[in-house]
Amino acid sequence: MAWFRRKRNKTASGAAVSDRGSSKVDREHLTDFVQTRQGVEGFVEPQTTVTQTTLLLVAKDGEWTRRRVPSAEWAHKFANDLQVPSYDAAVVGYPQRMRDYNHRQKLAAKEAVRKRDAGE
Repeated sequence: MAWFRRKRNKTASGAAVSDRGSSKVDREHLTDFVQTRQGVEGFVEPQTTVTQTTLLLVAKDGEWTRRRVPSAEWAHKFANDLQVPSYDAAVVGYPQRMRDYNHRQKLAAKEAVRKRDAGE
């Protein structure tokens, strides 16, 4: 049977990575995010047993996006080419403005549900 013969990407230790690789659409999305936001910084996230290497872009207001990339080296070069500072997320962590943005989004969603339920 050919069901289990699908080739999977592997980590350095040989573990199978179960998600898809990066694509042209991912790269276009990252480029568009950088070009349409201010104060963008990049955070390169290492490959895990579940996901491939990703690039997290965080704008000045905390809005963020994450996409798969071919490698950490590619992510840093991509950021440098677009004049975006890039950091290793495993070393520096994530910026507070990203957590603040997520919190604001959660509060806004709760308020929208409250208004909907109240018939406003």
